[in-house]
Amino acid sequence: MATELLCPAGGLETLRYALMGGADAVYFGTKEFNARMNARNMERDEVLRAVSLCHDKGVRAYVTLNTLVTDRLLPRALDTAAFLYEAGVDALILADLGLARAIHDNFPDFELHASTQLSGHSATAAAFFQKAGFSRMVAARELDEKNLRLLCKTSPIETEFFVHGAICASASGQCLMSSMIGGRSGNRGECAQPCRLPYNGSYPLSFKDLCLASHLPKLVEAGVASLKIEGRMKGPDYVYTVASIWRRLLDENRPAAKKELEALAGVFSRSGFTDGYFTGRKNSAMLGRRTEDDKKKTAVQKISYRERERGLPPITLTREKKECAAPSLPPKEKGSFTRSARFASAAQIPETDYFHIRYLPLFAFDGSVANGAVLPPVIFDSEMAAVRERLEQAVAEGCEHLLVGNAGHLALAEGLGLTLHGDFRLNVTNSFAAKEYPALSNLILSPELGLAQMRDLRAKKCAVIYGRLPLMLLEKDPEAKLLRDRRGAAFPVLREGGRFVLYNCVPHYMLDKKRELKDAGITSHHWIFTTETKKDVLSLIQSAKEGKSASFPIKRI
Repeated sequence: MATELLCPAGGLETLRYALMGGADAVYFGTKEFNARMNARNMERDEVLRAVSLCHDKGVRAYVTLNTLVTDRLLPRALDTAAFLYEAGVDALILADLGLARAIHDNFPDFELHASTQLSGHSATAAAFFQKAGFSRMVAARELDEKNLRLLCKTSPIETEFFVHGAICASASGQCLMSSMIGGRSGNRGECAQPCRLPYNGSYPLSFKDLCLASHLPKLVEAGVASLKIEGRMKGPDYVYTVASIWRRLLDENRPAAKKELEALAGVFSRSGFTDGYFTGRKNSAMLGRRTEDDKKKTAVQKISYRERERGLPPITLTREKKECAAPSLPPKEKGSFTRSARFASAAQIPETDYFHIRYLPLFAFDGSVANGAVLPPVIFDSEMAAVRERLEQAVAEGCEHLLVGNAGHLALAEGLGLTLHGDFRLNVTNSFAAKEYPALSNLILSPELGLAQMRDLRAKKCAVIYGRLPLMLLEKDPEAKLLRDRRGAAFPVLREGGRFVLYNCVPHYMLDKKRELKDAGITSHHWIFTTETKKDVLSLIQSAKEGKSASFPIKRI
């Protein structure tokens, strides 16, 4: 099967340029439920024209419905999917397992692709998504060549991989920074890009754009099914230039020449490009930002290509219209009240029976003080064996509970007799997504949910009621223990499992909302301790027991 070249389109005009550039497939969004809500996107009549135009030229049309949805929004999202099915869209790119299940149940022949927002970075994740109805997984951009090859070799479904365009500092699908500090959720398509801002007087979270044009033969040899170009926020000139160069490289199966790399940089770059993730060179050379000098150097591509609207092929619906039904709600769950906590180190855990489950990171597990372990949120295929070995050791040392934050990691616990719990990193925001994890005894709900949305969600559910939330999961060392922004807020950075976690400058605090949480059906409370001492933990517990507001440490560092 030939390797697919997948190009972005923010609107109809850009789509035409993608086709002219040689795209095998084009992806675009509608006005709702896509991770680039600030892009041009398309109205329904434009979607019909886009699909018709693509199919007239033998090109596949994919649509992004890759945001998280709540229970109340799911019927509207399903209605959008029904329209796209009738319009003849070839595949949907999804980030919500509940929506995926609803679509797959109603339209079993509708092709589904797992968005990079689902944090897929392993063959076990691909296997999980296959069971959920997906035929392709958009792999995490953080994969290096070795792990990309392993994934392509062992995945039961197709692998799509980003090869050109903007990349995030945080692991795919694991960024809460825009949401928590600015109220604009990246999981809902509204990212304010706080990674592009200065910290400690520099730009440690702002990466150059990705460009793997020098590695094209390796990508093809590895077995990548689709080479994906990022850029739904970009204009027609950018899309045409990048698409046409990648088309030529793919047809000739060769790496980019110097002039081609210069042309790619000419149309857009952030002080050059990076291949640091792919090559494993995760250092300061990856950093860059869009300077005034970059803007001046950007070549303006003049393309004489226009098609009149009346010249478009006729619009035809390729699928029979059918009514779709939302999945039935699961019954309301009831459960005994429990408290759990995760600690950065064993030294923080006080002598108290306040917490029924005491978690430590897996590679720091100490059975003398903890009875639960937290799996690393990212485990590449090359790391699976070592994690499984350490997990078996932890069980031998007394580990009874396991906190899982990635769909692909559930398989690691098979046969070990552990009670499994779902971390908020699973990004569960509706009842139907919760049903996709029957092996989990309960789920810590996404901290992006409000109380009403928590109440709507039917499952055995838990909420974080105290602690600094992890805002970013970093592959590259930010080379600082604190990142201080322009307002003076300081964000702690802790090393966990060979990676780095950027935590919020202030704790998430719901200790004063216990009654409201109970009314919302929350049967378990979860605490997160990071920079606190054992004395701090005891003080917080005492405040909680007395029903008082904690005086520590609800302040910025």
